[in-house]
Amino acid sequence: MHIIRFADPAGRVHYGRPSVRHPNDRHPGAALAGDYRRAEVLAGDPFTGLAATGTETEVARLLAPILPCNIFCIGLNYRAHAAETGAAIPPRPIVFMKPTTALNHPGQPIPLPLACDQGPEVDYEAELAVVIGRQARDVPAARALEHVLGYTCANDVSARRWQREGGGGQWVRGKGFDGFCPLGPVLVTADEIADPQALHLRCLLNDETVQQGHSGDMIFSVAELIAFLSRDTTLAPGTLILTGTPPGVGMARTPPRFLAAGDRVRVEIDGIGALENPVVAATGAGA
Repeated sequence: MHIIRFADPAGRVHYGRPSVRHPNDRHPGAALAGDYRRAEVLAGDPFTGLAATGTETEVARLLAPILPCNIFCIGLNYRAHAAETGAAIPPRPIVFMKPTTALNHPGQPIPLPLACDQGPEVDYEAELAVVIGRQARDVPAARALEHVLGYTCANDVSARRWQREGGGGQWVRGKGFDGFCPLGPVLVTADEIADPQALHLRCLLNDETVQQGHSGDMIFSVAELIAFLSRDTTLAPGTLILTGTPPGVGMARTPPRFLAAGDRVRVEIDGIGALENPVVAATGAGA
């Protein structure tokens, strides 16, 4: 099933099943992510069960398909990405976390933080995101996918200077600014993704393809990541796992290519959909 979370014209938030899909439609009259205009309202929630209501309504605003309870992220998990950065293949997954306040919605702006005041440094990272649907703890890799509710697109937006220098050797600060975890537009349930290691990923910057990869290039598979993360650790329903990015990130380019106000970043994963966000200048109190 394809599940969206959205606000209707009255501002009420629902889960829904898209009734009209326009995968290549960017007409201004479409929903903010450009893909969904109307949906059948679903009662309940994805973790305890959804039921059809037979009621269809307009999608006024598309939201991230879930509100995650935790956001785990994996660094350097594509062989080709490790190669482009000159990094060695890690012997075990590199784990960091984003705060849930970094969550961002389809079509909503990615703000360039005022804390990034020493020149361009904000980068894009197209990623396959995994949503845990059933509590997992000490799960073997052979049974790990049984705990997956579904998959969606994510952008692990990264402030590179803060990632390298601003976190005392940890990546959370450079990865955790507000708006740095766009997610969506749709949650595709696990029964529709036969093999999460058989997916093509792309990132487009202003309609130019800057990243291309295949989930089969992951160093640690989705199942292996769940097994690793669940060791002595409870992965509750609603846990979000970002599984790493393929090659082509801005910092690895010559010259480097970072995000600027006015840019549009689009993450595409075959069989799931396209997540697009504009980039805007910073506002607020800054550093």
